[in-house]
Amino acid sequence: MLQTIKMTKARLEETKGKSLVYDDWFDWQWQIKHSIRSIETVEKILNMQFPESEKKELQKTISKFPMSITPYYLSLVDPENYKNDPIFKQCFPDPKELNHAVCDLVDPLHEEGDSPVPGITHRYPDRVLFHVSNICSMYCRHCTRKRKVGDVDSIPDKEQLQRGINYIKATPEVRDVLLSGGDPFLLSDSQIDWLLDEIAKIDHVEVIRIGTRVPVVLPFRITEGLIHVLKKYDNLWINTHYNHPKELTSSSRAALKKLIQAGIPLGNQSVLLRDINDCPMIMKKLVHQLVANRVRPYYLYQCDLSEGLEHFRTDVGKGIEIMESLRGHTSGFAIPTYVIDAPGGGGKIPIMPNYLISSSSSKVILRNYEGVITTYQMPSDYSPTTCDRNCENCNLQLELEPHETESAPIGIAKLLCQYEESITLVPQNLERDERIMEE
Repeated sequence: MLQTIKMTKARLEETKGKSLVYDDWFDWQWQIKHSIRSIETVEKILNMQFPESEKKELQKTISKFPMSITPYYLSLVDPENYKNDPIFKQCFPDPKELNHAVCDLVDPLHEEGDSPVPGITHRYPDRVLFHVSNICSMYCRHCTRKRKVGDVDSIPDKEQLQRGINYIKATPEVRDVLLSGGDPFLLSDSQIDWLLDEIAKIDHVEVIRIGTRVPVVLPFRITEGLIHVLKKYDNLWINTHYNHPKELTSSSRAALKKLIQAGIPLGNQSVLLRDINDCPMIMKKLVHQLVANRVRPYYLYQCDLSEGLEHFRTDVGKGIEIMESLRGHTSGFAIPTYVIDAPGGGGKIPIMPNYLISSSSSKVILRNYEGVITTYQMPSDYSPTTCDRNCENCNLQLELEPHETESAPIGIAKLLCQYEESITLVPQNLERDERIMEE
């Protein structure tokens, strides 16, 4: 790997026509300034050349979905086998991105439709997604927000960010705020500090999360200055985005270590990608390397229905197969939840193998990862607590804070609860729709 990095540095030096100071390589701003955006630069760095006909198709692809690769990330590509390289496939365009599938959607997750104010997506009752940046250190080819890639006109300014903060302040049920983008870590340290400080001052916000890919594609961004900002906030969580074991380099692991030593809990969200990580052995190695670096595998996403991602998507059965290879075969905390983020804004739906085979009033029939079938006997004297929503007179102890207002149940939870008379579910007038109409 070190030899590949040295070779890439040398080729970059030749390409740019400038001398390269060794320390520049580890300067994240130098990496951004020298982001690779042309096919010709990739050809020179990897010491190869595309046929002219293929280059024309690649250029058409870039015209619609721009390319931007950090020198660091491109240095991880094996130039001898770039066509099969999982790094190359995630960062370099493929003409297949122009193949429009019937099911492709511009905004598959309905983020714009579930937005009460610009920059805020409020889908779940107690949490919001806050789009704080539209800039990424690298344009991932499998990005679910390909509609925004390279769109400088939609970069949120401070006024828009303030509107988002004001919405959170005015919505007491929001206890969890996820900062996303783009990549929040492409903001300056002072901007990040301002955002975190403004949100942390809101009494009903209990958790702040940041979704970022910089530990993967630009690990040098995790500077001492950034750590100094982040460690001030006790309720901060960070989710990374590793898709392949090859991405966990020494530089990447060093960035994770800085975050861990600052006391910040880390999770990881992977996307299941055809011909990149759709292999039980690859996924097992990835989750093992993640937990070895104190990163908890959080989600394994089925690839979304965004434009140009058809060639990345797999059958759901492949995801089930991978989950079967993990449950019982490795530590429970190393197993992510396999989800489909439902088109149209339905949210994350867990998909898993069936372990409950059957049930009766006295027992359930289960199977384990080996195929062993067993039973679990129900208690003969269990009498469930009947809930009438009158918590003050309940035997169970629950002390609610003033801002902890319990919202009415919706969906399946409403059918199951004991104080509602509903016997059927016909989804209409959803709460998230009402939030939009109120605005």
